[in-house]
Amino acid sequence: MKYFALPILAFLVVFSTGCASNLGTQMKEPFSGKSYMSNGRYFRATGKGVSTRDQIANTKAEMEARKTLAQQVSTSIQVVADSYLQDVQGEHVNDAIERFETLTREITSTSIGDLRKIGTKKFLQEDNSYAVYVAYEIKKSAMFRFLKKKAKLDVKIDALVRTQIINMCDQEINRLEEE
Repeated sequence: MKYFALPILAFLVVFSTGCASNLGTQMKEPFSGKSYMSNGRYFRATGKGVSTRDQIANTKAEMEARKTLAQQVSTSIQVVADSYLQDVQGEHVNDAIERFETLTREITSTSIGDLRKIGTKKFLQEDNSYAVYVAYEIKKSAMFRFLKKKAKLDVKIDALVRTQIINMCDQEINRLEEE
């Protein structure tokens, strides 16, 4: 029995250490839970910035989070425009969709309406650099109200195209508020 126990024990030790993961240690970063992910009511994004200067790390984190939000908003607008295009037919619909997407790009490149910072965490790392984490959110219905307001004020838009953009925004606002 002793002769069998020693080889089995050695086999188990070698086998258990031989299957170690090469991926490293998993760690949970701040703002990585479900409550910081976009859902049906909110666009949410997080950003991380690392630098030896805390203000630069903060700026990097904010830029990353805002870029992610702008991409989400742009994607959502594309989906809404495509859906509207399928529902409505007419000669000015394509112009309305094109102007709506241009208006969205202009808005996301300059300002994002109703943007709220929902968290910030700053850490001093072992190498004396700062790691900053930020989380932002935008209520989707507020974003479409902001787009609607911008469309009403844009003098470059034809009256019929403006009406279609406003209708598109109203439909999306109503859908979001029903959820």
